Amino acid sequence: MKKFLAAIAVVVCFMTASSIAKTQAQPQAQDRTIGGDMNGEWHFVLDTPGGDREIDAKFAVDADGKVTGTFGKTSAVGTYKDGKMDLDFQMTAEESGETSQMKLVGKFDDPATLSGNWQFSSYEGGFKATRTKK
Repeated sequence: MKKFLAAIAVVVCFMTASSIAKTQAQPQAQDRTIGGDMNGEWHFVLDTPGGDREIDAKFAVDADGKVTGTFGKTSAVGTYKDGKMDLDFQMTAEESGETSQMKLVGKFDDPATLSGNWQFSSYEGGFKATRTKK
């Protein structure tokens, strides 16, 4: 009987340790999506000196937080970690034909809304992006 009780105690300890390990691992995996999930289609409104500029975008985020996708007609790359988006890619402005680095830095206001700042050449401003309804 003592051996039986000892075996049960070992099984209970193993199950408890396994449960604790899983619980501790889960927050680390969720850290990449604090605030919301960037994957999918977005509608950006950039506050520019010439008025609002609207651009549609589509992003995919891998397990390491690397972002790939499109911003308008341009390929976009960057990172998404701890609820913060940081995109940095070369883009040509349709209006002027000027090519420069486009930088977008933002965070989630809620699961369907991103906001932050953009910078292109000598211009900069704020932006708001909403998830496109599917």
